Amino acid sequence: MDTIRTIAYRSFQTAFKLAIPILPYRTPEVLDSVTQIPDILKQQGITRVLIVTDGFLHISGMLEPMKQALAKENIFYTVYDETVPNPTVWNVESARERYVSNGCQGLIGFGGGSAIDCAKAVGARIARPKKSIQKMRGILQVMKKIPFLIAVPTTAGTGSETTLATVITDDKNYLKFPISDFPLIPRIAVLDPKITQSLPPHMTATTGMDALTHAIEAYIGRSTTKSTRADALLAVKLISENLERAYTDGDDMTARKNMLTAAFHAGRAFSMSYVGYCHAVAHSLGGQYHIPHGLANAVLLPYVLERYGASIYRKAKDIALA
Repeated sequence: MDTIRTIAYRSFQTAFKLAIPILPYRTPEVLDSVTQIPDILKQQGITRVLIVTDGFLHISGMLEPMKQALAKENIFYTVYDETVPNPTVWNVESARERYVSNGCQGLIGFGGGSAIDCAKAVGARIARPKKSIQKMRGILQVMKKIPFLIAVPTTAGTGSETTLATVITDDKNYLKFPISDFPLIPRIAVLDPKITQSLPPHMTATTGMDALTHAIEAYIGRSTTKSTRADALLAVKLISENLERAYTDGDDMTARKNMLTAAFHAGRAFSMSYVGYCHAVAHSLGGQYHIPHGLANAVLLPYVLERYGASIYRKAKDIALA
């Protein structure tokens, strides 16, 4: 049975890799500041938005520059700030209710991967109101255009601002499951280093290691392309040069900007080339024990790479040189 399953998975991966040139991958438009968001919304004819974030970010005041920019242009916003690490089915449904009851036309995911993932899942539920989020588990289960989505990452790690995936936790069954479909790719990614300036050192470290894990697993996998390999190696280089700087001096805006760029490229790489066993185990630990995803990856990565052994030596050399 395991042999048959392995053959089926490998066949699927091969078919997907061959289809990459014709699949509707796209790269979000990148903005440098949250103050540019209102102009984009006005261009889309959007006057009412739901901001999906978490309670800490909301009370910390980090949303204020964006909220002031929206208010200045008479764009209505309502804030859903109950997103938890490893966002849950309940988060998705309660945020969706907020969106519908306020007549919103677009979504802004403001936060780490959890807030952006939650916003993506809300968009999927709005696009498919008769389909539960659990039934969208897996690949190509949304298949409809979601509301206009802007992603504002407050950490340089998940790459969720450029990926076609979201990961949701079924809190009743302690299960994390992915949803992957092309409509989930945000239309806009705001890589504003000022937003990450107050990120504590330990979160800077673990989210940076999440991005590094994305890049490494995307590079050493079997489904790489020329573009994903280039993205992955660029991300590795930027992380190598800037993560410790950002950890040591959170006010180093060059390092912060470079880390956001690294996370973006790592996210773009693994969107096409997948991740591997490190992420598989990290997601399982997160679903069962609520371990922060970046921390789980950071702890697991050395052991997983050692387990791969000689099969990755050539690619590991490229990563080391980068």
